[in-house]
Amino acid sequence: MPIVTNEQLLDRISQGHIVESPQEMTDEYRQTLIHILTVSADTELISAPSYYTAAKNSPSMNNLISALAIIQDELSHAHIGYRILQDLGVDTEALIYDRDPKKFKHPYAFDVPLRSWIELIVANAFYDRAGYVLLGDVYKHCSYGPWRRGLAKVDKEENFHLRHGENGMRRLAATHRDELQRAIDWMFPMTVEWFGLPDSLKTHGTQIGYRLKGSTNDQLRQTWLRTAVPLCESLGFRVPAHHDQATGSYLLDYPLPVDFDEGERRWLMDRPITWDDVIARWKRRGPGNAMFIEMLQRGRRQMRQLVGAH
Repeated sequence: MPIVTNEQLLDRISQGHIVESPQEMTDEYRQTLIHILTVSADTELISAPSYYTAAKNSPSMNNLISALAIIQDELSHAHIGYRILQDLGVDTEALIYDRDPKKFKHPYAFDVPLRSWIELIVANAFYDRAGYVLLGDVYKHCSYGPWRRGLAKVDKEENFHLRHGENGMRRLAATHRDELQRAIDWMFPMTVEWFGLPDSLKTHGTQIGYRLKGSTNDQLRQTWLRTAVPLCESLGFRVPAHHDQATGSYLLDYPLPVDFDEGERRWLMDRPITWDDVIARWKRRGPGNAMFIEMLQRGRRQMRQLVGAH
């Protein structure tokens, strides 16, 4: 049984208390932690098959080795999340290997397959930057000690991943501008959407109150824009966002959210939709969802069949 009430725990956390074990938690804190950890671990896990399908198109052995190193890191980050979930009483074996593909909680972006090495580079520059922003925020503020310590490794490695993307874009900008711009055109808005509902529609009271995160969705989106937009502009690429001198923030040049054509991988900037429409698309999952989860679950399923046959 919890040794404190929610009110007492919130008061302790507001004074800087670090929770170290399930025995110190209330049920609400535990369930909130399980939710945010599952999203994080699922995101790291699904990035592995997503990146691998693009890494197979690496232009050189050195490029392939770099991509595989990133994939190895992502699997390690997923392991950290699932291991902590296991300590919280979650059956991670079932969570990973028996869950329906549509029940995974990763961002929709990872359900849209990458088709080239250039798209993998842009994914590192955009998607891993989003991961760095989100997990960096948790790392700075997290009240759960085991996860906060685990994120010390993750924070450094996600920084390497996004630098790999930045440096790759700089090298390719002179020779592959059109391909890079095409990737930016669909992957930039995809990452903007990654951060979720605007603060006007989303409450963060529990997660922020328990210090499992420190910033709201819109604040995190701004943090991402503050480095992603200048990167693209410095290389001469177009992005649908600009810096507003009056507010000191970055504004989008299109209404968020807008419709997305999955087949063409194209955002319909003149077709605004509601966030309910977005959530419905997220729940349907994207075109690569079943394939990527099958890649992750296949080995365990084959092993179970082999054991069962004997």
